[in-house]
Amino acid sequence: MLALQPVDTAPQAFRPDPITQEEAAAMFRAARGLFGKWELTDEQAATLLDMPVRSFRRWKAEGPGRISRDGSARLSNLMGIHKALRIIFSEAQRGYAWIKAGNTAFAGSSALDVMLGGELTDIMRVRRYLDAERGAW
Repeated sequence: MLALQPVDTAPQAFRPDPITQEEAAAMFRAARGLFGKWELTDEQAATLLDMPVRSFRRWKAEGPGRISRDGSARLSNLMGIHKALRIIFSEAQRGYAWIKAGNTAFAGSSALDVMLGGELTDIMRVRRYLDAERGAW
């Protein structure tokens, strides 16, 4: 008699491949340009990336060093915010300005104010809001 083997039918969580250092470096270059469009100071950009200002300035001049998982997650979420804003606003400049505008969804604070809380979850909060606004979820 043949014995039947149990089949695992439970759904598996989607786990994307880890972000490579090359991909993270490309995201850093894109984020650096985005920070210019958002008119951020080096101090603000460093806070978003959770790094010392000196390191951010060195990375700006020489290219990024090794990017941690947290750094990759921050960059990925920032790119997601940029993508959502490009979808929501037909005029790019309106999306760039939105980052600093007060918003009732954030109790009158701007998205930038929220993100400058410095935690990855602060950036994720803005991304989730924008993804919901554009109907991605």
